Amino acid sequence: MNHRTRLRRALVAGVAVLGLVAAAAPATAAPPAPSPSAPIAPPRTIVTTDPELDDLNSMLRMLLYSNEINLVGLVYSASQHHYLGDPAIGLAPHRWPVPGARLHIDEAVDAYAEVYPNLVQHDANYPTPAHLRSLIRTGNIVNVGDMAADTPGSDLIKEVLLDDEPGQVFLQAWGGPNTIARALKSIEDEYRGTPQWDEIYQKVVDKAVLTSFGQQDTTFATYIKPNWPDLQNREVATSIWGYGSRGVAKPADAFYHSPEWTKANVSDVGPMGAAYRVWGDGKQMAAGFDDEDYFGLSGYTADELRAMGYLVWTPPQAKGSWISEGDSSNFALLIDNGLRNWQDPRWGGWGGRQIVSPTDPNRWSNRGALDADETGATPRDYPAARWFSDFQNDFAARMQWTVKGVDETNHAPRTCVAQGLDLTRRPGQPVVLNPRATDRDGDAVTVEWWQYREAGTYPGTVELTTNPGGVTRFRVPADAQPGQTIHLIMEATDDGTPALTHYQRVVVTVADQRDPMGPGGPGGCAQN
Repeated sequence: MNHRTRLRRALVAGVAVLGLVAAAAPATAAPPAPSPSAPIAPPRTIVTTDPELDDLNSMLRMLLYSNEINLVGLVYSASQHHYLGDPAIGLAPHRWPVPGARLHIDEAVDAYAEVYPNLVQHDANYPTPAHLRSLIRTGNIVNVGDMAADTPGSDLIKEVLLDDEPGQVFLQAWGGPNTIARALKSIEDEYRGTPQWDEIYQKVVDKAVLTSFGQQDTTFATYIKPNWPDLQNREVATSIWGYGSRGVAKPADAFYHSPEWTKANVSDVGPMGAAYRVWGDGKQMAAGFDDEDYFGLSGYTADELRAMGYLVWTPPQAKGSWISEGDSSNFALLIDNGLRNWQDPRWGGWGGRQIVSPTDPNRWSNRGALDADETGATPRDYPAARWFSDFQNDFAARMQWTVKGVDETNHAPRTCVAQGLDLTRRPGQPVVLNPRATDRDGDAVTVEWWQYREAGTYPGTVELTTNPGGVTRFRVPADAQPGQTIHLIMEATDDGTPALTHYQRVVVTVADQRDPMGPGGPGGCAQN
């Protein structure tokens, strides 16, 4: 079968599953490059964003995960859809808020500031509003593709890329990558032709990962790729988070777009819900008539909107419905939910799963990545859409955190796997995995194990056997080749309201029969 095998076993909340394994613990082995051999903390990230309504919605959601995402920059940038303009050169603004208007990053942080006293009760790791405001910069916003001069936003990106802190930095382009391009050009202008250039170039391409929702200007093609060809780019555009979400959501998930769900779980929930854009809310992205911005209107058919002069490029929906969070896939892959989505573009998770370009080993894209559903079919955008309900429920719970106390809301379980998360086994050797799950709310937790075939490189299916205690077993197939990987996903779901899921990904790398087997790798319960 080419779809995931699910095995359900209930765990008692707060009690560890105590399976004992007699087999010797394995040595760890790194998955194929560029993945590290062990789980690591989420990397630092800088967001560059234009004032599209879905950027506001994505920003609001991302701030609810700022306790788990290492934000080091929030930067205004331009795109082909939004730029400030410059009267001195006769360039009119294009869908940019009027002078003096509160821009969307600041608007989102303002809403966050109102609910921060509540959020920090749920997790002390939420950053203060003052810290978030210290990260806000204005980048290159004058024109589409603007990279003419250094800006506070490009200077911040440059500084982070050149610092000596370890680990990758994910550069998110929610609009155009032009401010990122300006930072890179400033580095090149300073160092190319000097004895330090080769070292600086290698440092930057080793550190930076560019994620983008499409190419919303030409600066990647005209500057970044020609001058920084070894920089990794992950194209993370997904339909499930964009304006076309209704076309790819699973039928069972359609209600997450509805006015009823959105009103109850988002729009009516405190200051952050009030700031979140929904259909028919009466708001506009910029002053004046915009033939593409009809989202604030309600009660009109597509034909009626056309008669009013609008270019109806996506069907109008009922008042109060979900619109879009097109850029959420950029930060969703960084959320510390156990899927380790950021570690390797092939692995998949809330930010989708990417496949490599056949002509460029440094370019990856969600487009063309296919995952099989329970029927064996491969629906469009399923690598991202398969997680939609989990992510929406988690969002709904965090929205409740903004207005209610710890004892009044639900929190996701916490999980670990005793053997570790990166294992090495020879063909024919057994794999035994002992999960542990706890729930701070005292909810019962159900565990599911399944093989994520598309994320691994072993082409076949392994047969999982799970006992009533939640311990799962399988044997590495005899035809598995050294270096191939088998990915197992553990889903731990509580019975709270809404039901929340935390994961653990176990990657088993096939060893050569002659390889020595050493101690188990990091990621086990002793480290969690």
